[in-house]
Amino acid sequence: MACSASRPGCVDLHIHSSFSDGSLTPARIMEDAHRQGLFAVSITDHDTVEGIIQLPEEKLPDLPHFLSGVEISAQIPAPFSQDGTLHLLGYGIDCNNKPLQRALAACQEARRQRNPQIIERLAALGLPISRQEVEALSGSGQTGRPHMAQVLVNNKGVASMEEAFERYLGKGRPAYVDKFRFPADQAIELIRQAGGIAVLAHPFSLNLPPDLLERLVIRFVEMGLGGIEAIYPAHDSLQTQSFADLAGKLGLLVTGGTDFHGASKPHIRIGVGKGDFFVPASIYENLLRSLEKIKGQKR
Repeated sequence: MACSASRPGCVDLHIHSSFSDGSLTPARIMEDAHRQGLFAVSITDHDTVEGIIQLPEEKLPDLPHFLSGVEISAQIPAPFSQDGTLHLLGYGIDCNNKPLQRALAACQEARRQRNPQIIERLAALGLPISRQEVEALSGSGQTGRPHMAQVLVNNKGVASMEEAFERYLGKGRPAYVDKFRFPADQAIELIRQAGGIAVLAHPFSLNLPPDLLERLVIRFVEMGLGGIEAIYPAHDSLQTQSFADLAGKLGLLVTGGTDFHGASKPHIRIGVGKGDFFVPASIYENLLRSLEKIKGQKR
């Protein structure tokens, strides 16, 4: 069920802002979430917390509740298949934690070195774009493939951002350049030492059969994993139940969110996904209780 006045208590714990590859500022995200009546949100930008650090400086609505977050790109450990994608969400982190900031700064530098390579590949494909055009769209946030896709649209090289990714910028496409990823154990430890809970994002993207996925998640639990994002727009009902069951079996939290990006994923809206998406407030409340236990253990 989607969020609505008759269905209160909706949360969205997976949102990207203009500080990574989303199109809306953190303040605009909070305003939209407030307007839609969401109970709680978390901004989980890719490999950066700068949007959250700057958020308190802007005028914010009284609601929704806010939980700090980040989404870290990580390496799938051997001997598991490398065909999929591994992202780890970190919730309740201290965004001013120095080891976390240093690690994310190194990741951002790697991103900056990657962008010129993608631009060179696009030029070789007959689609020249300039760094200045791309940076003009990113503003103060990260510059990445969504901004390049928008420039391609603006220059009439493609009809839509979706086409830009499908033909040129997506993984395995001719302009794609692989990005830096933290080892999984390091990514989980960065989140934990910053006071947060590490959660496996959209497990379907690992592209593993159920038996291998369970073996991999058990390995992540040994590293300190605390949850699984079972509730996700791309998961069908059977996948959602399977991932939730796995979380229950291993004593992990269940989380959920839309993975909202804005213009690059126009079919996904904050809080409601494609319109019928719903994450209950109990998911957020369970996270808070677990974070309180972590704080209590550190006192």
